Amino acid sequence: MGTKHYDLAIVGSGIVGLGHAVAALRRGLSVAVVDRASTIRGASVRNFGHLCLTGQEGEARAYAELARELWLTLAPEVGFWLRESGTVVVAQADDELAVLAEFRERRGGHNVRMLTADEVRERVPVGPGVAIGGAFLPHDLQVDPREASLAIARWLDAHGVDFFWQTAVVGVETGAVHTTRGRVSADAVVVAVNADVDQLFPGIAEAAGIRRCGLDMMLVDADLDHPLSAPLFTGWSLIRYSGFARTPSAAGLRDRLAEEHPELLALDLNQMYTQRPDGSLIVGDTHYRGDDVPPFQREAAFDALLDQARLLFGTDRIRVRERWQGVYASAPDEFLLASPAPQVRVVSVTTGIGMTTGLGFAERVVDDLFSSSSSALATVGAARD
Repeated sequence: MGTKHYDLAIVGSGIVGLGHAVAALRRGLSVAVVDRASTIRGASVRNFGHLCLTGQEGEARAYAELARELWLTLAPEVGFWLRESGTVVVAQADDELAVLAEFRERRGGHNVRMLTADEVRERVPVGPGVAIGGAFLPHDLQVDPREASLAIARWLDAHGVDFFWQTAVVGVETGAVHTTRGRVSADAVVVAVNADVDQLFPGIAEAAGIRRCGLDMMLVDADLDHPLSAPLFTGWSLIRYSGFARTPSAAGLRDRLAEEHPELLALDLNQMYTQRPDGSLIVGDTHYRGDDVPPFQREAAFDALLDQARLLFGTDRIRVRERWQGVYASAPDEFLLASPAPQVRVVSVTTGIGMTTGLGFAERVVDDLFSSSSSALATVGAARD
């Protein structure tokens, strides 16, 4: 691996690890990224590509706001597809409309616009009679998950970041990352390995309650009346994202969904959709947690996802291109930030919102490591206040 010394060594090439590399490169630091895979293959390419900024609360909202500016800056500079699409939420029942109205009131009407049923159908091709209303969240963004992270990695490589692929890390200490190919020397180290924290720092993982969350997702072609103008949320999304889930009506919505659809609640469903630039739809997703995620996916879960898509869009003309399993870190807190040794940080986004918040979270960590009083950190502090 040579004798080069780096300012920052990063373990993990997912979007959170790449975010740290971007933050360091912007500050003129030398960076190495080490990953055991041959390219990016984890959660960063297996998601919806939806940057769900509006639905976040607290610390996550602060990081999401900062990440939004970074995504908007990176897209034209790096050269990947991004659209300022917003998000459409379809309400199919009064309690879903109530959650949206309460959420809008909590936000003072900021970045939340209520929609009539006709306005929902103009934006997304739900079937006749499906929507009774909804909302539009204009602040949200969308990228193609199969393109964005890989494009950022190539851009970083072209701008002097050294990537060591197919290189497993066996230990980390202040000043060094020990790998199967030798030692990487660096002033600071960030370990950003998603759910695999327990492989290097089992004590940190146990203390934080880190588990693995498996997802069932698919890519389909569907004959729709018109394309989706934006990512599409449903009532199931309103009991998942913290901004909606903390409204007064959310508990009642959850109880009603549990009573009417216990089989979908058992799947821990988030029924949502995004449309990629080629017109294909990403459909998902289910959630199941454990210390390990079994590799065997249940066809019943995919059947349920397809059934819900047919009902929502009012069409049976849906053809599956691909099915896949995602895996990400899950824990009671939304973010893990630990310091097992001086100038070593162990980080993870632990609620499946890495694409939404990871770039902003990375800014905080790099500022902390290198004691920089950047405007990015000030932005986070202001958002928290």
